[in-house]
Amino acid sequence: MRVAVTGAFGYSGRYIAQRLLDAGHEVITLTNSPGRPNPFGERVRAHPFDFDQPERLCETLRGVEALINTYWVRFDHRLFTHEQAVANTKVMFDAAKRAGVRRIVHVSITRPDLQSDLPYFRCKAELEAALMRLGVSYCILRPTVLFGREDVLVNNIAWSLRHLPVFGVFGTGEYRLQPIHVDDLAAAAAEKAMSERDEVVEAIGPETFTYIGMARMIREALGVRRAIVRVPPWLGYALTRGLGVLVRDVVITREEIRGLMEGRLCVEAPPLGRTRLSEWVREHAQTLGRRYTSEMSRRVDRVSGYRSN
Repeated sequence: MRVAVTGAFGYSGRYIAQRLLDAGHEVITLTNSPGRPNPFGERVRAHPFDFDQPERLCETLRGVEALINTYWVRFDHRLFTHEQAVANTKVMFDAAKRAGVRRIVHVSITRPDLQSDLPYFRCKAELEAALMRLGVSYCILRPTVLFGREDVLVNNIAWSLRHLPVFGVFGTGEYRLQPIHVDDLAAAAAEKAMSERDEVVEAIGPETFTYIGMARMIREALGVRRAIVRVPPWLGYALTRGLGVLVRDVVITREEIRGLMEGRLCVEAPPLGRTRLSEWVREHAQTLGRRYTSEMSRRVDRVSGYRSN
């Protein structure tokens, strides 16, 4: 098959493209970063998103049988917003339908909610609804937190445990999350691209952690002595804002803190992934968290490749 993957030079898209290539499929990528190093050489051709030129995007997708979409933004910023990401994705979905794409696999989030005042979850729900109405065969994958060698959250928790005097969790820290390894998600995306059944899949890992329990597990695996303390959410946010100034990044947003504390990253469903975060952290303990991973650097720098943690 000929498959289009968004962001194949980035994080999850790169793993998905590799899975497809290993299975013998032809892969193209849609990207905002055509100058970023191509890890696949001539095996993957890059095309710009062309959201502002829908007809050109349609021609790019002509002959593609399946589209796997990972395109999104983590938070609202002056350079990018959730609303813009929704509008762009709808343009891409419409172009795919007009180009004759028969199947769309879309990466969403657990517990999307059209009524939520959290833009991440509300906008994800809006896109799910748009895809379901599109009239193209679809699979919606709903992961919680991704982890892997290029990840942000787990690496930066480890970095904080290595470098800060204490590690703070917001409120009780008892809210739960179910991290899935990025390659487990990639395997599912590649498999679902070959299917024809409309479905929504909770893409969760095999372990469920409380946030404070996950931090303690990482601390133990790293072998560091660092106090993990509960702090009021407003204080935790203020401290991370200060840290963000130092590392020139948005460490976490108020909305992300609320999403965590509302339990939106945990669902009752069978696990899709097989890789256990606890085992993975122990395996990578020597390198995990040695360097801080900046979300903003990835968004602004469209030339450098993603480095492994």
